[in-house]
Amino acid sequence: MVLESLLKVMQAEKKPWEAFIVGFLYSSVALFLSLWIFRQQASLVMIFLTSLAAVPLIYNTIKVEEKKDICIDSESTLLKEHRKAVSVYLYLFLGFIISFALWYAVLPASLLHDLFRTQTQTILDINNRVTGRLSSESLILLSTIFLNNVKVLIFCILFAFLYGFGAIFILTWNASVISTAIGNFIRINLANSADLVGLTKVGKYLHIVSLGLFKYAIHGIPEIVAYIIAGITGGIISVAVIKHDFGTRKFENIVLDTSSLLMLALGLLVIAAVLEVYVTPLFFLD
Repeated sequence: MVLESLLKVMQAEKKPWEAFIVGFLYSSVALFLSLWIFRQQASLVMIFLTSLAAVPLIYNTIKVEEKKDICIDSESTLLKEHRKAVSVYLYLFLGFIISFALWYAVLPASLLHDLFRTQTQTILDINNRVTGRLSSESLILLSTIFLNNVKVLIFCILFAFLYGFGAIFILTWNASVISTAIGNFIRINLANSADLVGLTKVGKYLHIVSLGLFKYAIHGIPEIVAYIIAGITGGIISVAVIKHDFGTRKFENIVLDTSSLLMLALGLLVIAAVLEVYVTPLFFLD
């Protein structure tokens, strides 16, 4: 009753940056609780506890967005209103990412195996499947990445539809995987700069941290926003099915609005895949 009550929907939509602070707090508390109580299963328990704390904010946000679909007829106005919810989700999600990445970078190596074991294995599986970014097979790679992202998008919609706020679990899981990759990048590069001293060392550390965030932000931000839109879409449909009969004018408006949101999400996934295949490797050659 304490953590989930820290931020209300209307407050979050007016000051979405506060969702970042709350997201950082939720994930940090969940990480240490899972490590303390469920150490052997900490990599998944911290995702569950983080999601659990965010449920009231996410569920109430979805209800507010569904009401907007009923009351507002203009599609352009609806999209502008939904942008507020996307901002709340995005800041919350970024809070998760920064928190997990920070703790991955600074915690002792002995704890990382338990805390990020499943996430690390997921990254290794992805890297084994994805090779040759700038080769003649780049179109195949592009389609592979896009289809994988679409699969995650479908999971976001499905979980949100079945559970109302279920997409937060998928989003939190993706945040932990991205954070593991960022934290590992930072940790490796910091180790290579351990012999530096003074301001040179501080400057190098800040450079490495910024570089780690930038590496995954290039394609990660449009990808994250697409998943967030999908989660909001599935949640709106879920609430609408419970509250309204099929075939009514209000339900038709909701279907039209959610269709537009899904098209936007798919467009963002195309952009994210293109950036990951053709732009990110220009700055970060593996």
